[in-house]
Amino acid sequence: MRVVIAEDAVLLRAGVERLLADEGIETVAAVGSGDELLTAVEQHRPELAIVDVRMPPTFTDEGLRAALRARQVVSGLPVLVLSQYVEETYAVELLSAGAGGVGYLLKERVADVTDFLDAVRRVASGGTAIDPEVIAQLMARGKKNPLDSLTARETEVLGLMAQGLSNTAIANSLVVSHGAVEKHIGNIFAKLGLEASSEEHRRVRAVLTYLGR
Repeated sequence: MRVVIAEDAVLLRAGVERLLADEGIETVAAVGSGDELLTAVEQHRPELAIVDVRMPPTFTDEGLRAALRARQVVSGLPVLVLSQYVEETYAVELLSAGAGGVGYLLKERVADVTDFLDAVRRVASGGTAIDPEVIAQLMARGKKNPLDSLTARETEVLGLMAQGLSNTAIANSLVVSHGAVEKHIGNIFAKLGLEASSEEHRRVRAVLTYLGR
């Protein structure tokens, strides 16, 4: 089996590659961004892609969006998402694509190496491997206000955005770094299902969602 790994955490990427190698599974490319994933898939035509959801540059949903595009490059490419988060909008698109070979596991719940390797083989052979927690969140997707998924700090940031504050002003108000504010805003965009267009348009749409709650 030939695998491409897309994971920006270097140690985790190396660890997964080592686990696969011990089982005789070849990693033909190990990359750290969505763009690199697409390049690797086009070049190597792997039999499986193991993908994280949040990768550079914005750490929101680049990995999952790249996985969807990768399945267009290699039709029906089996994809195993291994992430800390359930990114609902693109997860639904991936899982409902109609083609087999799809998995979505939460990193914190992968406690057994054997179970992980079983999931790798099952997805590569056209089956599915979905964490029960992922299923639970997706089933509840249509029953709640998207704002309910925001943390208290993310809601606070969105409220300050609605007041017209810039990122710098929000950082000063909350006494946090500019980078922390950017990360919170990226999480807000992802949780509200706001696809990348322009930063300004997503900001306006997020504020409108907040004001219409």
